[in-house]
Amino acid sequence: MAVIDTNRSYTFSNYSELRIDPIDLAEYFSYSIRRTTLQLPQYQGAINRLETLTADINDILPRLVTMNEQAKREMLIAPIVRTVVQVADALVRVEYPVNVSNQLQGNLDYLLSIDNLGQLLVIEAKRDDLDYGFTQLIAELIALDLWERSPKVEQQPELVGAITTGQIWQFAVLDREAKHLDQGLDSYVLPRDIETLLRILVQSLTRKQQI
Repeated sequence: MAVIDTNRSYTFSNYSELRIDPIDLAEYFSYSIRRTTLQLPQYQGAINRLETLTADINDILPRLVTMNEQAKREMLIAPIVRTVVQVADALVRVEYPVNVSNQLQGNLDYLLSIDNLGQLLVIEAKRDDLDYGFTQLIAELIALDLWERSPKVEQQPELVGAITTGQIWQFAVLDREAKHLDQGLDSYVLPRDIETLLRILVQSLTRKQQI
C-alpha cells in the first residue's frame, strides 16, 4: 500500500502534518535512506560578529516567552541565516516556491544559494516536531534534486538540508548520483554549538564544486 495517495496533490508541509516516516517517503520516491552520524565539513575562515551573535542569542533565549514558529524564526533563526549569507556571500530566498510535481511542491522556509542558484542549501523551520519535520525536509531535498533550476549533479553532487526548532538544529545530506539520503543523528544546540553550526552551514555553501 502506498504511503500517500497517488491521485492527490501534496505540499511539503503536508508530509510533516500526515506524520509519514522519512524512510517510507524516501522509498516512495525511489531514494534510499539511513540514519547515521554525519561528518560534516566545517568552514575554516573567519566569522565576523561571532562573539556579538553569541551574546545576542544568550541574551534573547531566556527572554523569549512566546515560542511559536514565527518568533523563533525572527529571534533565533534569522540571525543565524543572516550571518551565514554574509560570510558565504550568498543569497537567501524566504518562503520560496518550488514546484516539481503535484507531490513535490510547496514553499521552502529558507533557500540559500551562491551565484544565484549555483550552490543550494535549504533550511526548514519547525515549531517542535523534528522527527516528522525530517519527512518534510526529505521531500524538499528530493524536490531540489529533481528541480529543473537546480545545479547539475556534476556541479553540486550533494544537497545539504537543515531542520531547526530555532534552538536545536539537525542535518540531512542527499547524494544525488546514488539517490541516497543520510539523515543525521547529530544535534547542534544553541548557544552551545553556535560556532560549529555556523561553520557547517557556511561550508555547505562554499565548498569547492566537483567538476
